[in-house]
Amino acid sequence: MGRRLFFDRILSRDRTLACASCHDPAHGFADPRPLSIGIDKALGQRNAPSLFNVAMGRLFFWDGRAGSLEDQVRFPIESPRELGSKLTQVVARLKADPGYASAFDRTFTDGVTAGNVARSLADFERTLLLGNSRIDRFRAGNVDVLGDAQRQGLWLYESRGRCWRCHSGANFSDERFHNTGVGSRCETRDPGRMAVSSLASDRGRFKTPTLRGVGRTAPYMHDGSVKTLKEVVEFYNRGGVKNPQLDPLMRPLKLDKQEIGFLVEFLKAVNGEWP
Repeated sequence: MGRRLFFDRILSRDRTLACASCHDPAHGFADPRPLSIGIDKALGQRNAPSLFNVAMGRLFFWDGRAGSLEDQVRFPIESPRELGSKLTQVVARLKADPGYASAFDRTFTDGVTAGNVARSLADFERTLLLGNSRIDRFRAGNVDVLGDAQRQGLWLYESRGRCWRCHSGANFSDERFHNTGVGSRCETRDPGRMAVSSLASDRGRFKTPTLRGVGRTAPYMHDGSVKTLKEVVEFYNRGGVKNPQLDPLMRPLKLDKQEIGFLVEFLKAVNGEWP
């Protein structure tokens, strides 16, 4: 049910867009455009991130405004910059559609409801699991799976590159929020996590994205301002962009060109397999 809804334009106000319009399966369930484009060609404020492994998340969106995948579902449906609809409108449409009405009745005791729409989409998103990367196999003992450059990149990730301080754990994300300076010099600064917490110290902080599948999901950062993996590593090598809320973990790495290349090869090796 959730898969069917994910690809169906019935969720948008004028039936022109679906969830998959911005979370493109051919692009790692992310948006290849720097900023997503919604209903009536409205330009979004952020890049739509990958949905791979969202089942492992604790908070959702770049600013962490949703505490569950079920809660997350309603935001793009009701955003005037995204699908521009209302859950009540979506429920009415699905009830009026014989195919959906019958399918919901078979699946849920109470048929089509806003909660069941959210549950279906959330459960589909939980199936988007990416794993068994070359890095995983190497750590499991298959030492021949990585080339020399990828091994050097892994060593840098775990040491001088300092990547592990934020991109940690099984999903290569600490699930926390950091200010790296991205967008801090724009005329209209995205408040990031501060829009949710109302704390000035959270200005410009955004959730750490997973590194899994990162080679498939360019461009990067919350505003899609970085085009390639090489540019990503160079950004962190400079220590980000200075601003009053810059995370104390951000500082120049002093990597040379060859070492930057090693980290890029490491990032490519985290891609993994999607069944």
